[in-house]
Amino acid sequence: MARVKNSVATRARRKKILKRAKGYFGSKHLLFKTAKEQVLRSLRYSYIDRKKLKSEYRKLWIKRINAACRLNDISYSRFIAGLNKAGIKVNRKMLAEVAINDPKAFADLVKVAKKAK
Repeated sequence: MARVKNSVATRARRKKILKRAKGYFGSKHLLFKTAKEQVLRSLRYSYIDRKKLKSEYRKLWIKRINAACRLNDISYSRFIAGLNKAGIKVNRKMLAEVAINDPKAFADLVKVAKKAK
């Protein structure tokens, strides 16, 4: 019979995978091979979704800015183009915050954008 010389490291490696697979359905949290496959897949999904989250937030900010622009009788694209021509560099996250929390200041930004075009 072959002699096993690395049992401690092997057991630790397997326990680490099974610990990450805790809560998975069926054999995915019990059997090492299926748990490993699922953990690798889950890690890949979490990496991809961290990138997706950024674009989802950007879409949300654009929707909020667009809604505030429509209240001030200007389209989103004309507003952004006007700000760029006026030389105002404000990111969409801050514009969305201003649109929600300070409509008067946002209306001033809209005036600046309308003048610049």
